[in-house]
Amino acid sequence: MGGKKVCIVGSGNWGSAIAKIAGSNAARLSTFENQVNMWVLEEEVGGQRLTDIINTEHENVKYLPGHKLPPNVVAEPDLLKACAGADILLFVVPHQFIGKVCDQLKGHVKKDAVGVSLIKGVDEGPGGLRLISDIIHEKLGIEMSVLMGANIASEVAEEKFCETTIGCKNMQHGRTLKELMQTPNFRVTVVQEADTVEICGALKNIVAVGAGFCDGLGYGDNTKAAVIRLGLMEMIGFAKLFCKGPVTSSTFLESCGVADLITTCYGGRNRKVAEAFAKTGKSIEQLEKEMLNGQKLQGPQTSAELHRILKSKNVVEKFPLFTAVYRICYEGKPVTDVITCLQNHPEHM
Repeated sequence: MGGKKVCIVGSGNWGSAIAKIAGSNAARLSTFENQVNMWVLEEEVGGQRLTDIINTEHENVKYLPGHKLPPNVVAEPDLLKACAGADILLFVVPHQFIGKVCDQLKGHVKKDAVGVSLIKGVDEGPGGLRLISDIIHEKLGIEMSVLMGANIASEVAEEKFCETTIGCKNMQHGRTLKELMQTPNFRVTVVQEADTVEICGALKNIVAVGAGFCDGLGYGDNTKAAVIRLGLMEMIGFAKLFCKGPVTSSTFLESCGVADLITTCYGGRNRKVAEAFAKTGKSIEQLEKEMLNGQKLQGPQTSAELHRILKSKNVVEKFPLFTAVYRICYEGKPVTDVITCLQNHPEHM
């Protein structure tokens, strides 16, 4: 019996950075099979297929240029072939595509496989909030964990020190996943509150949009610190309202919480595009096309999904920052409303 077979479902910026870590660890540890498959949505780059470039040059020249992938990471354009026989599936596709991916995979995944969602976003379901890991679990019937943290992909690929959080209810699986993911410069903490970990990963992108608006308006670090703090309070409030399991403050002190929030509000694409939105008056869609090289923006879309959930539960006024971001992005409200919402935040009343 060989080691566990690992497949990475997705190959963007973050997926490729994760492939570098999981590939290196799988190559040196007997726990895992040497070959790690990475599903790549096929596209042409400079007249060549992206999978051919990755498999010959060992580099994702489109989404993670300048970083070599381990030779045991194999790009595969056929989703079912990539995932065939996998024991561990790492899901790293933009959150708007996960439903379609799972529909294709249905019935083709081992029953006892373990899934890990690295996807930052939430969806709405009939009962309000649906976590991405819940969607994958419902469609594929496999046990799910999540990995979230202060992990800007390019820095992870450069092997600059950072931390991450795995939310995993089954501690035995947690240990295996930690073994697969941990390196000297990518330190993993495993916690059992998986839902809270995942909610942090989704909501911080909305706060980062608010931080970007403040940057675009020319406000300083004190204002941004207030956005981060009030955003964190709204994240905790939302988790307590909507999580089925326990929600403890200590989870917000892990990398998935306050650390990820800080790094996203200073670096990261949501902040960058929101700043440009405030400065140029161009639409979010237009800026996404101009600035992100085919990557997707998560913050505005998550704010819209969240707004519908808050509205259905009648608690919109308890989340003024989340609401202001939504209204500025989608209802044409002035960017300066983000400052008004901070001035009148219920935390100060």
